[in-house]
Amino acid sequence: MSDLVIECQGLNKAYDEAGQQVEVLKGVNLSLAQGDMLAIVGSSGSGKSTLLHILGTLDTASSGSVRIKGTDVASLSRRKQADFRNQNLGFIYQFHHLLMDFTALENVAMPLLISGQSPKAAHAQAEEMLGKVGLAHRGGHRPSELSGGERQRVAIARALVTRPSLVLADEPTGNLDKQNALRIYALLKELNRDLKTSFVVVTHDLELAAKLGRAVALDDGVLVEQALHSEA
Repeated sequence: MSDLVIECQGLNKAYDEAGQQVEVLKGVNLSLAQGDMLAIVGSSGSGKSTLLHILGTLDTASSGSVRIKGTDVASLSRRKQADFRNQNLGFIYQFHHLLMDFTALENVAMPLLISGQSPKAAHAQAEEMLGKVGLAHRGGHRPSELSGGERQRVAIARALVTRPSLVLADEPTGNLDKQNALRIYALLKELNRDLKTSFVVVTHDLELAAKLGRAVALDDGVLVEQALHSEA
C-alpha cells in the first residue's frame, strides 16, 4: 500500500470569465508522503488557494486526477466527499472562522459532534487537543475573550481533533504579527512530529515556508520545486 497521502497527476483548472477560458492550474503534478510537511508559495492569483481547495474536495479540477490516501476524491458523491473530509481532512484558514457564540472547547468539539460522537466523548477529545496547543485553561472562553494568536490555536486544535491524515492550511498566519506567526509555525511542526499528520500550507511568506522543510512554488499555474533555506 502506498504511503502517499496526496497524489496529483496532470491537474488542470480553468474558469470561464466573460466567455474566455482563464487557466489557473496547468498540468500540476504533486505528491506528499504521510507525515510530511509542504509549503506552497507564490504571488497573489498564482493558483495557490485553488489548488488547496481541489485537494480539500471543495472544488473540482477541469482535468487530471487527485487521490487522497489512495481515494479518487472526484469520483465520490457530494455526501461521500463530506464524509471523507470529516474523517480524513482538517482545514485552517487565515481567519479562524470560529463560532463566536460557542466556547473554545465547543468549537473544537464540533467536528466530532458532526461525525456522530457523543458530547461526552467529543468534549474529552477536544480538551485533550486544546491541551496540545497550550490552551487547556482557556476552553471555557468564547473567541471574543481570546487573543488573535489564541483564536488561531483553537482553530488548529479544531482542525486536528479528528486526527486527520492531512491538514490544509491557507495563509494560517496571514492575520498575525511576526512573533505569533513564528509561534504558530513552531506549533504546526510540533504537532506534525507528535501526531504524524501531513500538512500542506499555503503562504506568501518565504521565511516561514522554509521552516516546513519542503516548498513548491506556483507561477502562473505551473508548479515547480522551490529551494528554501531556514536557520531553524
